[in-house]
Amino acid sequence: MTTHSPVSGAWPGVRAAITAGDPALVADTVLALDEAGRREVARELPGHIGVARNASAERDRRRGVWTDGEEWIEPVRVAGAGVLGGAAAVATWLYRRDFTRWRPPLDSGPLLRVIAARPPQWQGDLAVRLALRLRGSRAQARDDSVPLALELLRRSGAVPPEHDPLTTAWVSRPPDLEHDPLAEHLVPRLFEAEGVGRALREDNVDPPSWDPGRRTWLGALRAAVAAGRLAPEPLVDSCLRRFLRGGSATDLRFFARLHEMLAPAPSTERTRDYLRLLPAAPGPVAELALRQLSGAGGLSGAGGLSGEEINEAVSALLFRPEGKLVRAGLTLLDQAVRDADGDLDDLAAALASALLCETYEVRERTVRLAVKHARRFTPAGAEAVREAASVLPAELAARLSQAYGVVAAAPEADGDFEPGVLPPFQPLAREPFPPAIEDLTATYDQVGRGIVTFERWLDGFVRDPSKRPRPGRARIYGRRQWCRLEEWTEALLREAADPGQEPPIPEPERAPEYARHVIGVRVAEGGDERGIEVDFGRLPAELRASITAGLTENGIPLGNLEHFTPGPPLEAEILDVWIMSSGNLRGREERQEPPRDRLPDPRHLSPPHYAMLVRCAEVHAALKAGTLPPYLLATPTLTSGHLDPAELVARLEGYERAGVQALPADLGQALLRLPREADPEVIDRAGKLTSRAGATLARWLADRPQPQLRVDWSHAGGAYTHDRQKGEHSPRLHPRIRIEPTGLALIDTLLSDPSPWTGEGDGMYMESWRLTLPSDREAVAMHLLPHLLNTWERPGYFHEYVAALFSQDGPVGEATALLIAVQLAEQGTFGWPERGRRLLLSAAAAGCLPTAECGRQLGLSLRRDVTKMGPVRSALKECAKQGAHRQVWEVMTGLLPVYLPGPDERPHSGHTQALSFAIDAARWAAARGPVPAVTEAAARKGTSNFVRTARDLHGQLLSRQGKSATQAHS
Repeated sequence: MTTHSPVSGAWPGVRAAITAGDPALVADTVLALDEAGRREVARELPGHIGVARNASAERDRRRGVWTDGEEWIEPVRVAGAGVLGGAAAVATWLYRRDFTRWRPPLDSGPLLRVIAARPPQWQGDLAVRLALRLRGSRAQARDDSVPLALELLRRSGAVPPEHDPLTTAWVSRPPDLEHDPLAEHLVPRLFEAEGVGRALREDNVDPPSWDPGRRTWLGALRAAVAAGRLAPEPLVDSCLRRFLRGGSATDLRFFARLHEMLAPAPSTERTRDYLRLLPAAPGPVAELALRQLSGAGGLSGAGGLSGEEINEAVSALLFRPEGKLVRAGLTLLDQAVRDADGDLDDLAAALASALLCETYEVRERTVRLAVKHARRFTPAGAEAVREAASVLPAELAARLSQAYGVVAAAPEADGDFEPGVLPPFQPLAREPFPPAIEDLTATYDQVGRGIVTFERWLDGFVRDPSKRPRPGRARIYGRRQWCRLEEWTEALLREAADPGQEPPIPEPERAPEYARHVIGVRVAEGGDERGIEVDFGRLPAELRASITAGLTENGIPLGNLEHFTPGPPLEAEILDVWIMSSGNLRGREERQEPPRDRLPDPRHLSPPHYAMLVRCAEVHAALKAGTLPPYLLATPTLTSGHLDPAELVARLEGYERAGVQALPADLGQALLRLPREADPEVIDRAGKLTSRAGATLARWLADRPQPQLRVDWSHAGGAYTHDRQKGEHSPRLHPRIRIEPTGLALIDTLLSDPSPWTGEGDGMYMESWRLTLPSDREAVAMHLLPHLLNTWERPGYFHEYVAALFSQDGPVGEATALLIAVQLAEQGTFGWPERGRRLLLSAAAAGCLPTAECGRQLGLSLRRDVTKMGPVRSALKECAKQGAHRQVWEVMTGLLPVYLPGPDERPHSGHTQALSFAIDAARWAAARGPVPAVTEAAARKGTSNFVRTARDLHGQLLSRQGKSATQAHS
């Protein structure tokens, strides 16, 4: 009888358990092994990893199912944890790279069972090692490293290592301070470990209303203090030490709430620490410190401050950026003055600090206080106040002089601004248009490189039928639509070489009739706005009915909206609702559309791009019908895209002699390329033409249609688009072009509203758009607008396409102004600030800068948070230095009426910054005469910094007007 040694029989059993994919069976098998069997399995196990992975994938393939391919991982991990010898080896094994997964194991029981079979000291060693491996990474968030390390620390009784990620991981889980053995070790580390404050930034004392059973850390700490398990005073001291270490408001929010919850009594022992927090701590922490310094009984109570401490506190508060803290500093100073006995020399430094504050309101209140108590200062104290008062404006300096003697007012802003010379404008050359291309086959795939090449190629194709050799292998007939010029030029060559051999247009692929919708909601809750995804059933019934009706009206399948799951209603205010859909939204209607020519849907392309394709399609159709003209009408005569009116008349005269009918799109493009004025004799010649095209030309020259153009901004609802760079919703522009129908489809297409939505290919051939409308540059600017706010998908040379419009013809208006305004204030990688400034300077030098309108659009952009006041000021100041100082002031006269707050709005710092910069701009431009919006702001009641700055600007403009009138009278 032969007996098998344990060594030879251990591995097959473990391997079979692993293959079965059952971690519990693996645990049972491993726990039954002796020492020799564990060594055998430990030798074989690493080499089995790839085998186990492949076997799991093959098993899924045979069953015809798809899984995440991770079922094999846990059995292999359990086996290694049960057979490897040292704790270090097991710690490395459990989280080796081969075991990277997307979700934690469903059951950690088998793994804990094999670890529990090890000696207690070994288990503690493993627990500490696993704790020290924590890093807070995304990969660890997907595995079981955090719960396993915490569980092993609790079971083994090992002292947790001082490791910040461990403490952060502990507080990221619901608290149980009464029964958790880790609490006595880790609660003190809450105040030392980096990352704890950010992890608990949303924690509150009470659970949220929508999850009343949630356990919060502040609630748990409050309960522990109330039960006597934690002493409050050490917690307060720990909070204070955490504040003194510094950090952002987000990092310290939890500790500030904890300090507020503990409500410590004023303490003179902590006074020095609270004073240290006033100058630079985040606002909520500084407010907390100020409350503690003031004390329950005021300055004279338990928290009373000495004169030196008052000076320190006031000096710190008056230089804070928060108005609330600055006002608190003044209140503190006023109270200290009233409570002080004897002279006030100890507070002279605090008064001097208040006079140095930049806010007019603070200065004005300080002057009132100093004048009221002037008699209580000794000559030395009064001198300190008078020296600090030298920075005051003339009005306040005069008031202080009545009590302290003559105070020299701060000198007015110097007038040493020396503007540069505006850089000269170099327009793009207008040269004679080059002749038609002869080698059509070698260049047909290069026509997308510029409209000059495209027009030369199309001109050569129409003029010389003998130079149309067929290109190589066909690449276009399998496509239902031709969206690129290169596809159409290839089609033209093939049709010319093999007439009538074009295969039928392929039928569209059958599209699914379903649609899956996800409801996105923008809500306001507790003063904060946020975007969330919610179940359709949680929306109010009337809103659900409105959404369903809108989808049905537009022929969009309801998809999964027909089968929603009702849920608890949203308690926050709903600001906006949008629907993100997948699947086919048009379904049956699109499949019923009959086959047409190869032109794509015009709604999916920019109009200038579509117009170029229409001209190709027209030539293609004429070639098939045998009605191709001997030459084209729309070929430009100048590289700017313009067409000489006399040349067009001559071309139509040639058509009439040959009995040729003009192609409609070709004629429409030719008319749009004419300059806005023509010689009288050319108009007379056009009037003698007898063809229908000739009559159209004569009417165009006599009375060219003038489109009406404007820009609308979206405000809410579906009018918002997602900004990928910012990760938020931003306003959308709606360019508007209105013209009476001309009867020529191409003209009506180019002079119609561009879509506010940009899609794939919408920016194609953008460098050529200006040549389709060389005399209507504002219309071209309208077509550029949909790309303006989407910086991620905007072409890299977008600014050059805008600058090229300055060399074209036609009036400029809102679109051109907005293109310049937004790019003027752009910053960062996608902004290249000098590009925007160069645009404004070039437009100013070219005489086509709509300054007031540019300012109005800047104001609208500021109101809609498209840009910020800081970059606007910097850019305009730089432009003024380079010679555009008069234009900059005119821009400000357009900006202020739109941007300044109305009667029902509260001014903020950006408004004051705008007025402050306008003072400089008006001085640089020697501007005079009132600006109504500034006059209205100056007439407001109060002495806020905004009102004071408005009054300064208003007075400056009126004083200059008075000086000018006096000089004129003299």
